[in-house]
Amino acid sequence: MASTTPAGDAPVLAKKKRDKTHWLYIAVIIAVVAGIVVGLVAPDFGKELKWLGTLFVNLIKMIIAPVIFCTIVLGIGAIRKAAQVGRIGGLALGYFIAMSTVALFIGLLVGNILHPGDGLQLTDEVRGAGADLLSESTEGAPEGTTGFLLSLIPTTLVSALTSGSVLQALLVALLVGFALQAMGRAGAPILTGIGHLQKLVFRILAMIMWVAPIGAFGAIAAVVGATGVKALTSLGILMLGFYLTCAVFVFLFLGTILRAVVGINVFSFLKYLGREYLLIVSSSSSETALPRLIAKMEHIGVSKPVAGIVVPTGYSFNLDGTAIYLTMASLFIAEALGDPLSVGEQIGLLVFMIVASKGAAGVSGAGLATLAGGLQSHRPELLDGVGLIVGIDRFMSEARAVTNFSGNAIATMLVATWTKELDREQMKAVLAGERPFDETTMLDDGHAAPDVEDAGDQRREFAGAATR
Repeated sequence: MASTTPAGDAPVLAKKKRDKTHWLYIAVIIAVVAGIVVGLVAPDFGKELKWLGTLFVNLIKMIIAPVIFCTIVLGIGAIRKAAQVGRIGGLALGYFIAMSTVALFIGLLVGNILHPGDGLQLTDEVRGAGADLLSESTEGAPEGTTGFLLSLIPTTLVSALTSGSVLQALLVALLVGFALQAMGRAGAPILTGIGHLQKLVFRILAMIMWVAPIGAFGAIAAVVGATGVKALTSLGILMLGFYLTCAVFVFLFLGTILRAVVGINVFSFLKYLGREYLLIVSSSSSETALPRLIAKMEHIGVSKPVAGIVVPTGYSFNLDGTAIYLTMASLFIAEALGDPLSVGEQIGLLVFMIVASKGAAGVSGAGLATLAGGLQSHRPELLDGVGLIVGIDRFMSEARAVTNFSGNAIATMLVATWTKELDREQMKAVLAGERPFDETTMLDDGHAAPDVEDAGDQRREFAGAATR
């Protein structure tokens, strides 16, 4: 009886979560439409609503350092877990880092080609708290390389989380993470405690996201009031460019690798995961399909150890869609505010995102926090531009989630092939439709290999929806 209760309760809990996301999604759409109408009908009044967008940005700014700290510390803990399972974990991590870097680079490349925010010149209309933040961060700060290095050292470990310096928080997170890693089992309770802290931080972040409709309304109204239809065109170009970039990355880039290594067509493989894609789109979260992906990878012929290691680890370290989004959104904001990023700043931002995006698969809004953290660490005066993205962030969440999911599914097939842990006869029969997946055998638990079950459980406990 006890075993049936969780199974009966799980769908109810999942349904409630989807309902909440659904209402937030609708609220953002209504707010964006209302902001556009106000900006077009009463442009002067629309400009005065800029403070609503700034309010939301300040709330996001408040949570940046805790999000960065928790995700990096737990991310390093996940690396330690994956490293314990030998060549499978090491190969998977190496691939994840390489693909995330490629995705970030592709995002920068496409952003520099499209220039979606070029010509908006929203300097006077949008900048507010961001400009003040820049003034505060540069006041009395040492100059030059030496000054920059000295500025990375916080006064205390705790002050790094309260000073507003993202780079200081990142440094402390790296130190704490590697220290806990060196402590071994003795550091496990502390790591668990930080995991609970991350739950608290993400719960606060989830609460903040319910203010997103208000922020979106004020930001869109101010931008449309200042530029008219031109702002809508730029936002549309960014969205379309992002969708196309994700499609090219999955079908052309990853599809070519899948064909070359595994020898199967990417379209037939993704068709096999069709039901999971419907689940992801309906919930704007690839996390909802994590147990099903493990089960389906095992059904298609991937060994239990590979499926149990690669899939949960990939949900933290292989966020291709989020990587593309972070770089394209950063370039858009910089151009929209009339202050484009230099090549050196773009490279620095890329390096930061490579580190900060690992383990950032939290609740909806963690992507915005990571984006804000990257801007604050490199160009604080651009932080207010995050308000421009709020209005369309929800529209891009499905593309991010689908791309993240596709990247993890393909990565699992690649690692299984490289480690010779793929039953090719089973794979061909499944893709040919001869051995369909039996939905009645689908269980939410038990699909991780015994020797990596703890790592999978930790991943599910610490991570939320991978929608950034």
